[in-house]
Amino acid sequence: MVATFWRWYNAKLAARPLLTQSVTTAVLFATGDITAQQLVDKRGLKDHDLKRTGRMALYGGCVFGPVATTWFGFLARRVNSPNRKIEILSRVACDQLAFAPVMIGVFLGSMATMEGTSAKARLEKSWWPALQTNWLVWPFVQIVNFGFMPLQYRLLFANVVSIGWNSYLSFVNSK
Repeated sequence: MVATFWRWYNAKLAARPLLTQSVTTAVLFATGDITAQQLVDKRGLKDHDLKRTGRMALYGGCVFGPVATTWFGFLARRVNSPNRKIEILSRVACDQLAFAPVMIGVFLGSMATMEGTSAKARLEKSWWPALQTNWLVWPFVQIVNFGFMPLQYRLLFANVVSIGWNSYLSFVNSK
């Protein structure tokens, strides 16, 4: 069953990489929000906020998936070194000093806008603490990702790890 799914996923990834990675990202962002609401907030199914889960899926599929797919490709093409360790650390540095601050801001601003609240207020309150927490988790994840994952699986790997991270972001965003 797993082998069949993996073959199907690889075929979709080869045929339509951006669409496949965007849909995968939407599903895993929604999974992160469901995890946040059910395991962290302990809402129960009756009080589950489907609109919140929908916003996370929409953002993951329409914004983060396409942007991260493009970003990982850019890093693979443009951040290179004959020394593999320097290459990995350079990619992690670019990711954490350029991509992460921007995308955390885009996430928080997008969520606030979709919720009908002030993006400016949300960013002022949550951006810096979220970025600091990001730096406790993601540099290590990205070292593994850039060091061991083939390019076509980097977003999937990051998205699986992101189930926990998106639970955190969804939690931060909802406070």
